[in-house]
Order: sequence, then C-alpha cells, then structure tokens
Amino acid sequence: INVDIPLDMLVCVTGVSGSGKSTLIHDCIYAGLKKQSGDWQGHVGAFQKIEGGQHIDEVILVDQSPIGRTPRSNPVTYIKVYDAIRETFANTREAQSHGFDPSHFSFNVPGGRCEVCQGDGTVTVEMQFLADVELVCEECKGTRFKQQVLDVRYRGKNIHDVLNMTIREAITFFRDITKIVNKLRVMDEVGLGYLRLGQSATTLSGGEAQRVKLAAHLAKRAGARTLYIFDEPTTGLHFDDINKLLAAFRALIDAGGSLLVIEHNLDVIKTADYVIDLGPEGGDAGGHVVAMGTPEEIMKVKASHTGRYLREYLER
Repeated sequence: INVDIPLDMLVCVTGVSGSGKSTLIHDCIYAGLKKQSGDWQGHVGAFQKIEGGQHIDEVILVDQSPIGRTPRSNPVTYIKVYDAIRETFANTREAQSHGFDPSHFSFNVPGGRCEVCQGDGTVTVEMQFLADVELVCEECKGTRFKQQVLDVRYRGKNIHDVLNMTIREAITFFRDITKIVNKLRVMDEVGLGYLRLGQSATTLSGGEAQRVKLAAHLAKRAGARTLYIFDEPTTGLHFDDINKLLAAFRALIDAGGSLLVIEHNLDVIKTADYVIDLGPEGGDAGGHVVAMGTPEEIMKVKASHTGRYLREYLER
C-alpha cells in the first residue's frame, strides 16, 4: 500500500481493530523515520521506502507508557517546574538564614530529605515468611523532609504542603511567579488540574501519563518541524476533556508541529484535517487503505466503516 501523510495538520489513522493501524504507525513510520535519523536500534516493519523525512526535524511518540517507574517520579518533576518551586523556597529569608539552597527542598538527594527513609516517606520492613510491609516513616511522618526544612514556609505553606496541592490550587498559590504558573496552566489546559503536584507517577493512568507528556511538549513552546504521534489519546476521557485535548492539539499545530493520531473516537475523527482509513476488516482481511481524505470525503466511501459511523453520528 502507499500512504500519503500531510504535514502541518491533524491526521487521524482509523479502522477496525486489527486493521493494521499500529503496524503502519509504530513499526513502519515511527521506527522507519527514527532509523533514517540513526536513532533506532530496534525492530522496523517491512516497507519499501519512506519519502519526505527531510521535512521534519524530529518524530516524537507520545504514548501511554508511565512517565516514571518509581514513586519518586511525579508530574512536577516531569514538566520541569519543581526546580522553580525549590528556588522559590530557597529564596525565602528563613531558608537563607539556615543556609539552605534549592537542593535542600528535594527528596531525591541528601541534605534536606529525611535520611531515615531517604526521602521515600515510607520504610520497608522485611518479613521472613511473608511479603515485605511498607510503613509510614516514623521520623518524618511520611513528609519525606527533615523538620528544619519543613519549618521553612512560603506564604504560610511548607514544601510538603505545596506538593499536596492540586495543580489548580498551585496556580492560584504561585500566581505571582510567572515561570511556575505558565507550566502549571498548561497541565490544567489538558485536563489535569485535579492532579496533586507530588502525586506519584506510578498512580497515574495511561491516559493521564500521556497528557502529562503532551503538557511537557506544550510547555516547551517548541514543535516546529516536529511530527507527534499519539496512540488513542482519548481512551478513558470525558467528552469535556476531549475538547481540551483537541485544543492542545491545535496549539501544537500552531507552533509548527504535525500530528499523526491513531483514533476510534468520532469526536476527534470529525475534526481531523485528513483521515487515513485502513481495513476493510481486521486480521487477514485488513492492511488495505479503504479511503484517504477529509472526514467529508471519507463519509462518501461506502466500503469505509469509519465513514458509515461518521454519517450515522453526524445525522443524530
């Protein structure tokens, strides 16, 4: 098959399960482009050639894999806003009188962290014949920091209080510090305002992790000549969150990026600039291009399941 993928717009790849969407996007296009740039050592799908790679500088897969595999990872460290929060506390008069620098407000390095639990907030007790038990650290009571560090307050809150704030609460709390508010506001705009700043990355769902990554790319305010690939980013989202996601997509495109999205959600498909519909069925009956074009053009193709569902959806 031959597939044309226009740049500088939102392109949806659709089709029934097993129609070849992931094979085309992950194995051929993503891995193939990475291989062309010398940045890929893994498996690459079978294809004759990819043309046009010179028109993009970078290809980024924004998938639902975790943003961190340990409880120490959290949203604010991932989007690089924790550094600014630590600097804010280090600049207080009380911190300076104790000789504290930004590193004292990190639970990842010695200095201000509780050394009994080494900044974990919990202590693991090994049981001889049972599974190990995690208990709240008796020294720091789960706050992760030494008492001297917790005594340092910014606008009445210590670092533990701030990490327990939701993103929306933190936007109001840090309203006078632009570099913190700007990055947190991006998180809120992609529908993650309810997350706590210090929430462990291991507690985030796949969809939440994907949107944290999306927020990180939006916060960089880069994206020119970048191809972003998303794999079903609407999974588990409320329709209001889908609207926020679509607004974030448009922001990436306005910054010069191109989006290639595997999607089943008709709210996203109907707003796409271009659709590549694979099928006509799954498995051995899949792997063919059923239709390519705008959503309006897809709806006119009788063999397209996506086109039929779009027609029925828009006629309601």
